[in-house]
Amino acid sequence: MKRFLSRSNSLMSFIQPNLTLIRDQIAKVKSEKLVRLVAVSKTKPHSYIEAAYEAGQHVFGENYINELHEKSHALEHLTDIKWHFIGNLQKKNCPKLTQCKNLAVVETVDSEKVAKALNNGWKKNGNGELLSVFVQINTSREEQKAGCMPEETTNLADFINSDCDALALKGVMTIGAFGYDWSKRD
Repeated sequence: MKRFLSRSNSLMSFIQPNLTLIRDQIAKVKSEKLVRLVAVSKTKPHSYIEAAYEAGQHVFGENYINELHEKSHALEHLTDIKWHFIGNLQKKNCPKLTQCKNLAVVETVDSEKVAKALNNGWKKNGNGELLSVFVQINTSREEQKAGCMPEETTNLADFINSDCDALALKGVMTIGAFGYDWSKRD
C-alpha cells in the first residue's frame, strides 16, 4: 500500500478536495449518516478507486457487470469497500454479478425474473448475509430506459419480500426524464 500511496499523491490532491466539497454539500442538506455517497467508478482505473478509498470513500457504483467483477476481485484487499451495481441487469447475468467481491447493493431489479435469478445466485455465491436491492422504476415511461412501470412496482416489491429470501428490499431507484411533467402524463 505504501508504494501506491507514494505514486498517488497527485491523484489524492485531486480526489480529496472534491470528496470534501461533495460531503460538505451533503452536510448542508442532511446528516451524512442519512445520505450515502456512491462514487461511480465506471471506466476509471484501479488507481483512482484506490485513491478515493484512501480519501475515505468506500462505496462505489459500477454500470457494467464485467467491469465490476474484475474490479471487485482486483481490489478485494480494500476490505471495507462496498460495491453497488447500478447498470441494467438481465437474468442471464445474475450468476456472474453474485460472484463479485464485496457486493453490497443491486439498484436495478426491474422484474420478477431478475429478482428470482439474483436470489438464486446470491444463495449460491453470496456471503451469507442478505443482499440489499432496490426496485428500479421507469417513472417517465421512456422506452430507452430500463425499469418496471410504476403500476408494477408494488407487485414486484411484494414478490421480493415474499419469494426472495436471500434479498432485502431497501428502496427504489429511478431516473426520470429531464423536464418530465407529471401533469401531462397519460
